[in-house]
Amino acid sequence: MQDAITNILNKYDLTGKYLDINAINQIEAYLNTGLDRIKAIEFINSKSAKIIKKASNQLYLEQPELLRPGGNSYTTRRYAACLRDLEYYLRYASYALMAGNNNILNERVLNGLRETYNSLGVPIAPTARSIQILQNIIQEEISSIYSISPLIIKEPFQYLIQTISE
Repeated sequence: MQDAITNILNKYDLTGKYLDINAINQIEAYLNTGLDRIKAIEFINSKSAKIIKKASNQLYLEQPELLRPGGNSYTTRRYAACLRDLEYYLRYASYALMAGNNNILNERVLNGLRETYNSLGVPIAPTARSIQILQNIIQEEISSIYSISPLIIKEPFQYLIQTISE
């Protein structure tokens, strides 16, 4: 897993260049958001179970057919698998949020996910919606405590949504 700084350094190292003003500005921007990233991660870590429960409740209120016979969350085993997946998305999004880099999402979550879900008959649209709900809950609840830029929170969740929806 790479963070934003390592990613920038690797790009310049591959081309054999010194860091230019653009690279320095990118590193500075990442470092300037460090405290906000830490606050966001502390919030997510302390409220993860509540966030997942709230997100799943909202998803199933919006799409109750998922819980009915034939729905993807029908049966206890499938419901538990959906909750487990929500936890994975939240946890890995928090890693990407801290790193300021979405590469871990590709490495640990997204590579092969769409194909796996398609082969298992897992619908992509409710998955994308559940990730959006996670983002919305975090942004709403964290904004009542801290003044953190919504873009910091948004980035990894939107990356997940965009990539699985392609």
